[in-house]
Amino acid sequence: MKSSLPTNPDPASIPDARGSGPSGAPAAKGGRYAALPRLAGASYIPLGLFARVPLAMLTIGVLTLVTTVSDSYAIGGFAAGCIGIGAAVGAPVTGYLADRLGQKRILLVAAVINAVLVAAVVILAYALLPEQGADVTDGATLTVLATALVAGATSPQVGPLSRVRWMALSKKLPAKEQGPLVDTALSLEGTADEVTFVLGPALVGLLASLVAPWLPLVLAAVMTLALVTLFALHPTERVVGARPASTTVGNAGYVSGERPNWFLVAVPVMGMLCMGAFFGSSQTALTAFTGVHGSVDQAGLMYAIMGASSAVTALSVAYWPAKFGYSWRWVLASGLMAAGAAMFLVPESLGQMVWVLLLVGLFVGPTMVTIFSVGSVVAPPQWMGTVMTALASGIVAGTALGSSIAGSLAQNVGYHTAFIVPIVAASALLLLGLVAAVSLRGRLKRNH
Repeated sequence: MKSSLPTNPDPASIPDARGSGPSGAPAAKGGRYAALPRLAGASYIPLGLFARVPLAMLTIGVLTLVTTVSDSYAIGGFAAGCIGIGAAVGAPVTGYLADRLGQKRILLVAAVINAVLVAAVVILAYALLPEQGADVTDGATLTVLATALVAGATSPQVGPLSRVRWMALSKKLPAKEQGPLVDTALSLEGTADEVTFVLGPALVGLLASLVAPWLPLVLAAVMTLALVTLFALHPTERVVGARPASTTVGNAGYVSGERPNWFLVAVPVMGMLCMGAFFGSSQTALTAFTGVHGSVDQAGLMYAIMGASSAVTALSVAYWPAKFGYSWRWVLASGLMAAGAAMFLVPESLGQMVWVLLLVGLFVGPTMVTIFSVGSVVAPPQWMGTVMTALASGIVAGTALGSSIAGSLAQNVGYHTAFIVPIVAASALLLLGLVAAVSLRGRLKRNH
Protein backbone atom coordinates (compact mmCIF):
# COMPACT_ATOMS: atom_id res chain seq x y z
CA MET A 1 0.00 0.00 0.00
CA LYS A 2 1.39 3.36 -1.00
CA SER A 3 2.04 5.89 1.72
CA SER A 4 0.03 9.12 1.66
CA LEU A 5 3.07 11.01 2.87
CA PRO A 6 4.91 13.15 0.33
CA THR A 7 7.93 11.56 -1.31
CA ASN A 8 10.10 14.48 -0.36
CA PRO A 9 8.71 15.83 2.91
CA ASP A 10 9.72 18.87 4.83
CA PRO A 11 12.18 18.02 7.64
CA ALA A 12 9.43 18.76 10.13
CA SER A 13 7.80 15.48 9.09
CA ILE A 14 10.91 13.53 10.07
CA PRO A 15 10.68 12.64 13.75
CA ASP A 16 13.18 14.27 16.03
CA ALA A 17 14.81 12.82 19.14
CA ARG A 18 11.53 13.11 21.02
CA GLY A 19 9.66 11.25 18.29
CA SER A 20 7.86 14.26 16.81
CA GLY A 21 8.10 17.96 16.25
CA PRO A 22 10.22 20.18 14.05
CA SER A 23 13.72 19.12 13.15
CA GLY A 24 14.54 21.48 10.33
CA ALA A 25 17.84 22.53 11.91
CA PRO A 26 19.98 20.81 14.46
CA ALA A 27 20.03 22.80 17.66
CA ALA A 28 23.35 23.65 19.14
CA LYS A 29 22.40 22.24 22.53
CA GLY A 30 24.35 19.05 23.20
CA GLY A 31 26.90 19.55 20.44
CA ARG A 32 27.10 18.42 16.83
CA TYR A 33 26.51 14.72 17.44
CA ALA A 34 23.49 15.42 19.63
CA ALA A 35 22.00 17.28 16.65
CA LEU A 36 21.93 14.13 14.49
CA PRO A 37 19.16 12.23 16.32
CA ARG A 38 17.14 15.45 16.49
CA LEU A 39 17.32 15.60 12.70
CA ALA A 40 16.87 11.93 11.78
CA GLY A 41 15.02 10.54 14.82
CA ALA A 42 16.26 8.84 17.97
CA SER A 43 16.06 5.32 16.54
CA TYR A 44 17.95 6.01 13.31
CA ILE A 45 21.56 5.89 14.54
CA PRO A 46 21.36 2.59 16.48
CA LEU A 47 19.27 1.07 13.69
CA GLY A 48 21.82 2.10 11.07
CA LEU A 49 24.61 0.63 13.19
CA PHE A 50 23.10 -2.78 13.90
CA ALA A 51 21.55 -3.19 10.44
CA ARG A 52 25.05 -3.32 8.93
CA VAL A 53 26.37 -5.94 11.39
CA PRO A 54 25.09 -8.93 9.33
CA LEU A 55 27.24 -7.85 6.37
CA ALA A 56 30.28 -7.67 8.66
CA MET A 57 29.50 -11.22 9.83
CA LEU A 58 28.99 -12.71 6.39
CA THR A 59 32.51 -13.22 5.04
CA ILE A 60 34.09 -14.59 8.19
CA GLY A 61 30.90 -16.57 8.95
CA VAL A 62 30.98 -18.33 5.57
CA LEU A 63 34.72 -18.93 5.92
CA THR A 64 34.24 -20.53 9.34
CA LEU A 65 31.25 -22.66 8.35
CA VAL A 66 32.54 -23.95 5.03
CA THR A 67 36.02 -24.65 6.36
CA THR A 68 34.58 -26.60 9.30
CA VAL A 69 32.10 -28.62 7.25
CA SER A 70 34.43 -29.39 4.34
CA ASP A 71 37.59 -29.71 6.42
CA SER A 72 39.27 -27.69 3.68
CA TYR A 73 40.86 -24.28 4.03
CA ALA A 74 40.84 -24.02 0.23
CA ILE A 75 37.07 -24.41 -0.10
CA GLY A 76 36.49 -22.12 2.88
CA GLY A 77 38.75 -19.49 1.36
CA PHE A 78 37.05 -19.75 -2.03
CA ALA A 79 33.62 -19.40 -0.40
CA ALA A 80 34.69 -16.31 1.54
CA GLY A 81 36.22 -14.92 -1.64
CA CYS A 82 32.93 -15.44 -3.47
CA ILE A 83 31.14 -13.40 -0.81
CA GLY A 84 33.65 -10.57 -1.29
CA ILE A 85 33.54 -10.64 -5.08
CA GLY A 86 29.76 -10.75 -5.07
CA ALA A 87 29.54 -7.77 -2.71
CA ALA A 88 32.05 -5.77 -4.75
CA VAL A 89 30.08 -6.32 -7.95
CA GLY A 90 26.60 -6.14 -6.48
CA ALA A 91 26.96 -3.04 -4.31
CA PRO A 92 27.07 -0.46 -7.15
CA VAL A 93 24.12 -2.20 -8.79
CA THR A 94 22.19 -1.87 -5.54
CA GLY A 95 23.16 1.80 -5.33
CA TYR A 96 22.13 2.47 -8.92
CA LEU A 97 18.75 0.80 -8.44
CA ALA A 98 18.21 2.70 -5.19
CA ASP A 99 18.92 5.97 -7.03
CA ARG A 100 16.47 5.09 -9.78
CA LEU A 101 13.71 3.29 -7.86
CA GLY A 102 14.09 4.49 -4.28
CA GLN A 103 15.85 2.95 -1.32
CA LYS A 104 12.81 1.40 0.34
CA ARG A 105 11.78 -1.08 -2.29
CA ILE A 106 15.36 -2.07 -3.15
CA LEU A 107 16.31 -2.65 0.50
CA LEU A 108 13.14 -4.62 1.20
CA VAL A 109 13.75 -6.93 -1.74
CA ALA A 110 17.45 -7.27 -0.93
CA ALA A 111 16.72 -8.10 2.72
CA VAL A 112 14.44 -11.00 1.80
CA ILE A 113 16.59 -12.40 -1.02
CA ASN A 114 19.83 -12.10 0.96
CA ALA A 115 18.38 -13.75 4.06
CA VAL A 116 17.13 -16.68 1.96
CA LEU A 117 20.48 -17.05 0.18
CA VAL A 118 22.50 -16.95 3.41
CA ALA A 119 20.25 -19.66 4.82
CA ALA A 120 20.73 -21.59 1.58
CA VAL A 121 24.52 -21.44 1.99
CA VAL A 122 24.16 -23.06 5.42
CA ILE A 123 21.80 -25.78 4.19
CA LEU A 124 23.81 -26.58 1.05
CA ALA A 125 27.10 -26.65 2.94
CA TYR A 126 25.82 -29.30 5.34
CA ALA A 127 23.94 -31.21 2.63
CA LEU A 128 26.61 -31.29 -0.07
CA LEU A 129 30.11 -30.66 1.18
CA PRO A 130 30.61 -33.63 3.53
CA GLU A 131 29.82 -35.98 0.64
CA GLN A 132 32.30 -34.32 -1.68
CA GLY A 133 35.39 -34.00 0.46
CA ALA A 134 37.86 -31.22 -0.34
CA ASP A 135 37.65 -31.12 -4.14
CA VAL A 136 36.96 -27.53 -5.23
CA THR A 137 35.95 -28.60 -8.73
CA ASP A 138 33.08 -30.88 -7.69
CA GLY A 139 29.66 -29.80 -8.88
CA ALA A 140 28.27 -29.78 -5.35
CA THR A 141 31.10 -27.57 -4.14
CA LEU A 142 30.61 -25.22 -7.06
CA THR A 143 26.92 -25.00 -6.14
CA VAL A 144 27.85 -23.81 -2.65
CA LEU A 145 30.36 -21.32 -4.06
CA ALA A 146 27.83 -19.96 -6.57
CA THR A 147 25.26 -19.50 -3.80
CA ALA A 148 27.83 -17.65 -1.72
CA LEU A 149 28.62 -15.42 -4.70
CA VAL A 150 24.97 -14.42 -5.16
CA ALA A 151 24.54 -13.99 -1.40
CA GLY A 152 27.39 -11.48 -1.43
CA ALA A 153 25.95 -9.69 -4.46
CA THR A 154 22.56 -9.22 -2.79
CA SER A 155 23.97 -7.89 0.51
CA PRO A 156 21.93 -4.82 1.56
CA GLN A 157 24.21 -1.78 1.45
CA VAL A 158 23.08 -0.09 4.64
CA GLY A 159 26.27 1.93 5.26
CA PRO A 160 26.52 3.68 1.87
CA LEU A 161 22.77 4.29 1.64
CA SER A 162 22.73 5.69 5.16
CA ARG A 163 25.32 8.23 4.07
CA VAL A 164 23.04 9.19 1.18
CA ARG A 165 20.21 9.85 3.64
CA TRP A 166 22.36 12.12 5.78
CA MET A 167 23.42 14.13 2.74
CA ALA A 168 19.80 14.45 1.64
CA LEU A 169 18.80 15.59 5.14
CA SER A 170 21.58 18.18 5.10
CA LYS A 171 20.04 19.83 2.02
CA LYS A 172 17.04 20.76 4.14
CA LEU A 173 19.20 22.99 6.34
CA PRO A 174 20.47 26.51 5.69
CA ALA A 175 23.53 26.47 3.45
CA LYS A 176 25.96 27.39 6.23
CA GLU A 177 24.81 24.40 8.32
CA GLN A 178 25.02 21.79 5.57
CA GLY A 179 28.79 21.30 5.61
CA PRO A 180 29.08 20.79 9.40
CA LEU A 181 26.14 18.38 9.31
CA VAL A 182 27.71 16.28 6.54
CA ASP A 183 31.08 16.25 8.31
CA THR A 184 29.45 15.13 11.56
CA ALA A 185 27.26 12.49 9.93
CA LEU A 186 30.05 11.01 7.82
CA SER A 187 32.34 10.91 10.85
CA LEU A 188 29.67 8.98 12.72
CA GLU A 189 29.17 6.65 9.76
CA GLY A 190 32.91 5.97 9.57
CA THR A 191 32.94 5.08 13.25
CA ALA A 192 29.92 2.82 12.77
CA ASP A 193 31.78 0.97 10.01
CA GLU A 194 34.81 0.52 12.25
CA VAL A 195 32.66 -0.77 15.11
CA THR A 196 30.91 -3.31 12.92
CA PHE A 197 34.21 -4.44 11.35
CA VAL A 198 35.26 -5.39 14.89
CA LEU A 199 31.89 -6.53 16.26
CA GLY A 200 30.89 -8.76 13.33
CA PRO A 201 33.93 -11.10 13.29
CA ALA A 202 34.01 -11.18 17.11
CA LEU A 203 30.36 -12.26 17.20
CA VAL A 204 31.02 -14.97 14.63
CA GLY A 205 33.98 -16.32 16.58
CA LEU A 206 32.07 -16.36 19.85
CA LEU A 207 28.95 -18.08 18.53
CA ALA A 208 30.81 -20.56 16.33
CA SER A 209 33.11 -21.66 19.13
CA LEU A 210 30.48 -21.81 21.89
CA VAL A 211 27.53 -23.24 19.92
CA ALA A 212 28.00 -24.23 16.26
CA PRO A 213 29.44 -22.75 13.04
CA TRP A 214 25.97 -22.48 11.48
CA LEU A 215 24.59 -20.19 14.18
CA PRO A 216 26.38 -16.93 13.13
CA LEU A 217 25.02 -17.18 9.58
CA VAL A 218 21.50 -18.03 10.74
CA LEU A 219 21.64 -15.07 13.11
CA ALA A 220 22.94 -12.86 10.28
CA ALA A 221 20.02 -13.92 8.06
CA VAL A 222 17.48 -13.15 10.81
CA MET A 223 19.11 -9.79 11.57
CA THR A 224 19.11 -8.90 7.88
CA LEU A 225 15.44 -9.72 7.51
CA ALA A 226 14.43 -7.77 10.61
CA LEU A 227 16.83 -4.85 10.88
CA VAL A 228 17.30 -4.04 7.19
CA THR A 229 13.52 -4.07 6.80
CA LEU A 230 13.20 -1.58 9.66
CA PHE A 231 15.95 0.54 8.11
CA ALA A 232 14.18 0.48 4.75
CA LEU A 233 10.92 1.64 6.34
CA HIS A 234 12.44 4.32 8.56
CA PRO A 235 10.92 7.79 7.91
CA THR A 236 14.27 9.14 6.68
CA GLU A 237 13.77 7.04 3.55
CA ARG A 238 11.14 9.50 2.37
CA VAL A 239 13.80 12.21 2.03
CA VAL A 240 15.60 10.14 -0.62
CA GLY A 241 12.54 8.55 -2.22
CA ALA A 242 12.78 8.50 -6.00
CA ARG A 243 10.20 10.43 -8.01
CA PRO A 244 8.62 9.00 -11.16
CA ALA A 245 10.88 9.06 -14.19
CA SER A 246 8.53 11.44 -16.02
CA THR A 247 9.38 14.31 -13.68
CA THR A 248 12.50 16.43 -13.67
CA VAL A 249 13.21 15.63 -10.05
CA GLY A 250 15.55 12.78 -9.19
CA ASN A 251 16.63 11.08 -6.02
CA ALA A 252 16.08 13.13 -2.86
CA GLY A 253 14.30 15.86 -4.79
CA TYR A 254 17.35 17.13 -6.65
CA VAL A 255 17.13 18.38 -10.22
CA SER A 256 18.30 15.56 -12.46
CA GLY A 257 20.17 15.67 -15.72
CA GLU A 258 23.74 16.09 -14.53
CA ARG A 259 25.89 13.08 -15.37
CA PRO A 260 28.80 12.08 -13.14
CA ASN A 261 32.29 12.97 -14.27
CA TRP A 262 33.60 9.44 -13.96
CA PHE A 263 37.21 10.59 -13.89
CA LEU A 264 36.49 12.69 -10.81
CA VAL A 265 34.55 9.82 -9.24
CA ALA A 266 37.40 7.41 -10.01
CA VAL A 267 39.78 9.31 -7.69
CA PRO A 268 37.91 8.54 -4.44
CA VAL A 269 36.99 5.06 -5.70
CA MET A 270 40.68 4.31 -6.26
CA GLY A 271 41.30 5.76 -2.82
CA MET A 272 38.89 3.27 -1.30
CA LEU A 273 40.52 0.47 -3.30
CA CYS A 274 43.83 1.41 -1.67
CA MET A 275 42.12 1.71 1.71
CA GLY A 276 40.74 -1.80 1.32
CA ALA A 277 44.16 -3.08 0.24
CA PHE A 278 45.57 -1.54 3.41
CA PHE A 279 42.94 -3.26 5.55
CA GLY A 280 43.31 -6.68 3.93
CA SER A 281 47.10 -6.72 3.78
CA SER A 282 47.63 -5.40 7.28
CA GLN A 283 45.23 -7.97 8.73
CA THR A 284 46.91 -10.80 6.82
CA ALA A 285 50.43 -9.66 7.67
CA LEU A 286 49.38 -9.20 11.29
CA THR A 287 48.10 -12.78 11.34
CA ALA A 288 51.52 -13.99 10.17
CA PHE A 289 53.19 -11.76 12.78
CA THR A 290 51.12 -13.13 15.65
CA GLY A 291 51.81 -16.66 14.43
CA VAL A 292 55.53 -16.04 14.99
CA HIS A 293 55.40 -13.95 18.17
CA GLY A 294 52.31 -15.41 19.81
CA SER A 295 49.43 -17.43 18.36
CA VAL A 296 47.37 -16.92 15.22
CA ASP A 297 44.11 -16.61 17.17
CA GLN A 298 45.41 -13.35 18.69
CA ALA A 299 45.38 -11.60 15.30
CA GLY A 300 41.73 -10.54 15.52
CA LEU A 301 42.23 -8.93 18.90
CA MET A 302 45.36 -7.14 17.74
CA TYR A 303 43.61 -5.86 14.62
CA ALA A 304 40.74 -4.59 16.76
CA ILE A 305 43.20 -2.27 18.52
CA MET A 306 43.78 -0.38 15.28
CA GLY A 307 40.02 -0.29 14.67
CA ALA A 308 39.40 1.19 18.10
CA SER A 309 41.79 4.12 17.69
CA SER A 310 40.51 4.62 14.14
CA ALA A 311 36.92 4.87 15.36
CA VAL A 312 37.82 7.50 17.95
CA THR A 313 39.62 9.79 15.52
CA ALA A 314 36.93 9.32 12.86
CA LEU A 315 34.55 11.06 15.27
CA SER A 316 36.98 13.95 15.61
CA VAL A 317 36.68 14.91 11.92
CA ALA A 318 33.41 16.69 12.67
CA TYR A 319 35.36 19.27 14.66
CA TRP A 320 38.13 19.93 12.14
CA PRO A 321 38.20 23.54 10.85
CA ALA A 322 35.88 24.18 7.93
CA LYS A 323 38.63 26.05 6.08
CA PHE A 324 40.72 22.88 6.08
CA GLY A 325 39.32 21.48 2.80
CA TYR A 326 38.65 17.88 1.94
CA SER A 327 41.54 17.43 -0.49
CA TRP A 328 44.21 18.65 1.92
CA ARG A 329 42.61 16.68 4.74
CA TRP A 330 43.13 13.65 2.52
CA VAL A 331 46.77 14.56 1.94
CA LEU A 332 47.52 15.15 5.62
CA ALA A 333 45.68 12.11 7.00
CA SER A 334 47.03 9.68 4.39
CA GLY A 335 50.55 11.10 4.72
CA LEU A 336 50.52 10.47 8.47
CA MET A 337 48.95 7.08 7.82
CA ALA A 338 51.78 6.13 5.43
CA ALA A 339 54.39 7.30 7.94
CA GLY A 340 52.72 5.27 10.66
CA ALA A 341 52.44 2.20 8.42
CA ALA A 342 56.21 2.27 7.93
CA MET A 343 56.44 1.48 11.64
CA PHE A 344 54.97 -1.98 10.95
CA LEU A 345 58.51 -3.12 10.12
CA VAL A 346 59.84 -2.25 13.59
CA PRO A 347 58.08 -4.40 16.25
CA GLU A 348 59.59 -7.69 17.38
CA SER A 349 56.97 -8.49 20.03
CA LEU A 350 53.21 -8.30 20.50
CA GLY A 351 53.58 -5.49 23.03
CA GLN A 352 55.53 -3.34 20.58
CA MET A 353 52.99 -4.03 17.84
CA VAL A 354 50.15 -2.82 20.08
CA TRP A 355 51.65 0.66 20.18
CA VAL A 356 52.19 0.72 16.43
CA LEU A 357 48.59 -0.35 15.79
CA LEU A 358 47.29 2.37 18.10
CA LEU A 359 49.40 4.94 16.24
CA VAL A 360 48.44 3.86 12.73
CA GLY A 361 44.75 3.65 13.61
CA LEU A 362 44.72 7.31 14.58
CA PHE A 363 45.01 8.28 10.90
CA VAL A 364 42.94 5.50 9.29
CA GLY A 365 39.52 6.78 10.42
CA PRO A 366 40.01 10.39 9.26
CA THR A 367 41.35 9.22 5.91
CA MET A 368 38.34 7.00 5.25
CA VAL A 369 35.83 9.65 6.36
CA THR A 370 37.53 12.23 4.14
CA ILE A 371 37.43 10.02 1.05
CA PHE A 372 33.72 9.42 1.54
CA SER A 373 33.32 13.21 1.86
CA VAL A 374 35.17 13.72 -1.42
CA GLY A 375 32.85 11.16 -3.04
CA SER A 376 29.83 13.08 -1.77
CA VAL A 377 31.10 16.26 -3.43
CA VAL A 378 32.07 14.88 -6.85
CA ALA A 379 28.85 12.87 -7.31
CA PRO A 380 25.71 14.54 -8.68
CA PRO A 381 22.99 14.14 -6.01
CA GLN A 382 20.81 11.87 -8.13
CA TRP A 383 23.79 9.50 -8.50
CA MET A 384 24.77 9.62 -4.83
CA GLY A 385 23.72 6.06 -4.00
CA THR A 386 25.63 4.69 -6.97
CA VAL A 387 28.82 6.51 -6.02
CA MET A 388 28.59 5.72 -2.29
CA THR A 389 28.15 2.01 -3.00
CA ALA A 390 30.99 2.14 -5.53
CA LEU A 391 33.22 3.51 -2.78
CA ALA A 392 32.14 0.66 -0.50
CA SER A 393 32.87 -1.82 -3.30
CA GLY A 394 36.36 -0.36 -3.59
CA ILE A 395 37.01 -1.28 0.03
CA VAL A 396 35.76 -4.85 -0.50
CA ALA A 397 37.74 -5.41 -3.70
CA GLY A 398 40.85 -3.81 -2.22
CA THR A 399 40.61 -5.97 0.89
CA ALA A 400 40.57 -9.12 -1.23
CA LEU A 401 43.49 -7.85 -3.31
CA GLY A 402 45.58 -6.82 -0.32
CA SER A 403 44.87 -10.06 1.53
CA SER A 404 45.92 -12.22 -1.40
CA ILE A 405 49.17 -10.34 -2.08
CA ALA A 406 50.18 -10.12 1.58
CA GLY A 407 49.21 -13.75 2.17
CA SER A 408 51.42 -14.94 -0.65
CA LEU A 409 54.35 -12.86 0.58
CA ALA A 410 53.85 -14.01 4.18
CA GLN A 411 53.78 -17.64 3.10
CA ASN A 412 56.77 -17.51 0.80
CA VAL A 413 59.00 -14.82 2.32
CA GLY A 414 57.80 -13.82 5.78
CA TYR A 415 55.71 -11.29 7.65
CA HIS A 416 58.27 -8.48 7.29
CA THR A 417 57.83 -8.55 3.52
CA ALA A 418 54.05 -8.87 3.85
CA PHE A 419 53.95 -5.61 5.83
CA ILE A 420 55.35 -3.81 2.78
CA VAL A 421 51.91 -4.15 1.15
CA PRO A 422 50.04 -1.90 3.64
CA ILE A 423 52.93 0.57 3.45
CA VAL A 424 52.57 0.72 -0.34
CA ALA A 425 48.78 1.00 -0.07
CA ALA A 426 49.02 3.92 2.37
CA SER A 427 51.62 5.61 0.15
CA ALA A 428 49.30 5.22 -2.84
CA LEU A 429 46.58 6.91 -0.79
CA LEU A 430 48.91 9.86 -0.28
CA LEU A 431 49.57 10.12 -4.03
CA LEU A 432 45.84 9.98 -4.76
CA GLY A 433 45.31 12.70 -2.16
CA LEU A 434 47.72 14.90 -4.07
CA VAL A 435 45.85 14.10 -7.29
CA ALA A 436 42.61 15.12 -5.57
CA ALA A 437 44.18 18.34 -4.30
CA VAL A 438 45.15 19.31 -7.86
CA SER A 439 42.47 17.91 -10.16
CA LEU A 440 39.49 18.37 -7.84
CA ARG A 441 40.50 21.71 -6.35
CA GLY A 442 37.63 23.74 -7.74
CA ARG A 443 35.06 21.02 -7.03
CA LEU A 444 36.07 20.52 -3.40
CA LYS A 445 35.54 24.04 -2.12
CA ARG A 446 33.52 23.89 1.07
CA ASN A 447 29.96 25.19 0.80
CA HIS A 448 29.79 26.90 4.17
